[in-house]
Amino acid sequence: MRGHKLFQSSLLIGSLVLSGVIQSASAVEIKVLSAGAIEPGMHPAVAAFEKESGHKIKLQFNTAPQLRKRITDGEAWDVVLAPPAAIDEFAKAGKAEANGVNVGRVGLGVAVRPGAPVPDLSSVESLKAAIVKADSLVFNRASTGLYLETWLKKQGLYEQVQARSTRYPNGASVLEHVLNGKGTEIGFGAITEILLYRDKGLKFVGPLPADIQNYTAYSATVMTGTTQAAAARAFVTYLGGANGQAIFKAAGIEP
Repeated sequence: MRGHKLFQSSLLIGSLVLSGVIQSASAVEIKVLSAGAIEPGMHPAVAAFEKESGHKIKLQFNTAPQLRKRITDGEAWDVVLAPPAAIDEFAKAGKAEANGVNVGRVGLGVAVRPGAPVPDLSSVESLKAAIVKADSLVFNRASTGLYLETWLKKQGLYEQVQARSTRYPNGASVLEHVLNGKGTEIGFGAITEILLYRDKGLKFVGPLPADIQNYTAYSATVMTGTTQAAAARAFVTYLGGANGQAIFKAAGIEP
């Protein structure tokens, strides 16, 4: 009887060990390259997915232009999150699956340092007046900055402000500059990125006037060269599902 119980205990222990090995083997690392504007939503979404799935996410952020270059240069990733136009480019080049899952969109906002004059955003004309009077404009060379540059050119303002504009490769550098700036300085950036700096004292003035607001949409898709296709698809599906969308909405990323 004792021998039988020992045999049963051995079987139970063996079963538990085997179960643990199988579970461990099914958990994989997913390499994800994401546009930086949706970073506030990505961190909590990744944490929730890791807890639910057991997989681990290795996450990096870049601006859309830098992201394009890294993918074009042949870097290996399992999932990429980028504007739909970039996803289409990757798909046509055979680097990513077409028809990515919509994650959300981010608008363009205005920020100033603590105590600085606040520009009037109630209309396009009042914003233009504030831009003309500003000592300096600060914006990036990524999606939001390229849109702003195009708009300034259409308004005939670009030549007036170009010499007193400071450009950075990414939104974080823009906001750090504005936070520690001087004079009548106006910063422009993705609303989600500006909100990350409010705890540091940066003032979010508000979104651009509705007539000229520009939203950048972001999609997620699986890279064709992935060796973790099933896990990568599960992650993309999660981001586009009810739980993922609720997390992004709470971070200020609109559906």
